[in-house]
Amino acid sequence: MPTPGQTAPDFTLPRDGGDDVTLSALRPKRVVLYFYPKDDTSGCTTEAIDFTKALGAFEAADTVVLGVSKDSVAKHEKFRAKHDLGVVLLSDTDGALCESYGTWVEKSMYGKTYMGIERATFLIDENGTVARVWRKVKVRGHVDEVLVAAQQLAGR
Repeated sequence: MPTPGQTAPDFTLPRDGGDDVTLSALRPKRVVLYFYPKDDTSGCTTEAIDFTKALGAFEAADTVVLGVSKDSVAKHEKFRAKHDLGVVLLSDTDGALCESYGTWVEKSMYGKTYMGIERATFLIDENGTVARVWRKVKVRGHVDEVLVAAQQLAGR
């Protein structure tokens, strides 16, 4: 799992709309890379809507917002259309990116353990270095906290 000060693992993943996104190709922009468990569940929907509402402020801080789950591109497209989302959603169907960022973890619910994506966010600076990490994210207020950090990183 990358920590602040380390180089963010590079990747190329398919996105909704059919193109690919490569992290290193986004430089010198800053990147919010947020991992979420599953499209169209209550917490994930709220988080995606909150990021969408704040996109203008992130763009003003020269920051791109990317959401990642193991859902397919087709499922991402339905999710975006259903909730009128503006964030780019990346499809990590094989889980390689989740593994490299340490977000594929053992979870438990109702006494049963299973593997799943831990809700986590990484703020990556213009040089590709991890600036901030939020683990075990609680959705309420999270986007505001990430936005403040992105604005501080941009010197705004």
